[in-house]
Amino acid sequence: MKPIQLISPVDGSVYLERMPLSRDAAFAAAARAKAAQKAWAARPLEDRIALVKAGVKKLNDMSAVIVEEIAWQMGRPTRFGGEFGGVNARTEYMADIAAATLAPHMIEDSDKFRRYLAREPVGVVFIVAPWNYPYLTTINTLVPALIAGNTVVLKHASQTMKVGERLAEAFHAAGIPEDVFQNVVLDHATTEALIAARSFGFVNFTGSVAGGVAMEKAAAGTFTPLGLELGGKDPGYVRHDANLDAAVDTLMDGAMYNAGQCCCGIERIYVHESLYDAFVEKAVAWVKTLKLGNPFDAETTLGPMANKRFAAVVRSQIADAIAAGAKPLIDPALFPADDGGAYLAPQVLVNVDHSMRVMTEESFGPVVGIMKVKDDEEAIRLMNDSPYGLTASVWTQDYETAQAIGQRIETGTVFMNRADYLDPALCWTGCKDTGRGGSLSYLGFHSVTRPKSYHLKKV
Repeated sequence: MKPIQLISPVDGSVYLERMPLSRDAAFAAAARAKAAQKAWAARPLEDRIALVKAGVKKLNDMSAVIVEEIAWQMGRPTRFGGEFGGVNARTEYMADIAAATLAPHMIEDSDKFRRYLAREPVGVVFIVAPWNYPYLTTINTLVPALIAGNTVVLKHASQTMKVGERLAEAFHAAGIPEDVFQNVVLDHATTEALIAARSFGFVNFTGSVAGGVAMEKAAAGTFTPLGLELGGKDPGYVRHDANLDAAVDTLMDGAMYNAGQCCCGIERIYVHESLYDAFVEKAVAWVKTLKLGNPFDAETTLGPMANKRFAAVVRSQIADAIAAGAKPLIDPALFPADDGGAYLAPQVLVNVDHSMRVMTEESFGPVVGIMKVKDDEEAIRLMNDSPYGLTASVWTQDYETAQAIGQRIETGTVFMNRADYLDPALCWTGCKDTGRGGSLSYLGFHSVTRPKSYHLKKV
């Protein structure tokens, strides 16, 4: 068995390496989680909530070192801080709604019958977390899972292995037992073997479509419920009545922030013909203000992509599009830090269409294609011409118009005049190849619990 290496995108060095658990050790970890679950679930709900919130507080106490570690692991500039705003907001919201969401729903309580629906923890929750927002994406499932009375086994992405260690360190320091929340390092084969052996009551995976397929194959025949967030090609649509400056600022930030490595980042933009020229001009000017460089430099607004192989995919998409007639509007010479590896200059493409991979395949990098459309019908057709469906951003001045368009878009979330955002009160979900299931909101608790019916009769 070989160690798993984390190669830093900052300088290509080995940032850390860890040995994956052997098959026996991995199954032993899952068994410990299962053995610890009943006692954890038996604790009062308010105690579990307090411990989870204390764990997140301990995490906040490490913020300075965590921000630097994130930069080393996946390249996000330190000027943007960590992910603590979202981590804290999501934790607070899920904690606040826990009692009401998990309370039994009484149908009848009379001298003859007591009938009600309860929510029961699924047992052991397995989280397979991604590297792009390594704390936020874990918290989305970790917090409700523990609060609901499950134990949790976390396998973090190899690109952000240190994140799992920090989460475990913080939650254990807060008093959550080590067997209740375990961070593990696993290879793919052992991960699939654990799932196939029905080691978990629920599996949450965020990653590629191919990874989601592997998860479903591993779980086949086990009836283990899966939550899968697998990718996106999220569109923005700028109508004729849009606030142009606000649309440019938000959509271009959605396309470029985190080097474009956002699950719900904007990857394609459709602009009404009356605003198209002005939008493109302003979008290009916006991108030219970015500074590509070392993430530890306070002036850097665009760091390296998390791995040079991810950047190679984006470079390939751009090159293919240009060869097919697309026009690049950003001169890479404006971004001298582009090294042909993980550091990649941003790009805006026009003269694009859906025959090009850059408009149909997930890019997950700092590139966006912009197309002119004549009306809502054309925009809706193009937005739906995708194998993915995570979010869509519609720019208009009218709620009813946004709702009407939203009802026709095949997507999990419809935004009006915003993008690249998660609201903890709303379910985070998708359709088509984006996956299935949902996290956050009261439905996030439903993913990590199962309904249990009580039909009690007096005779």
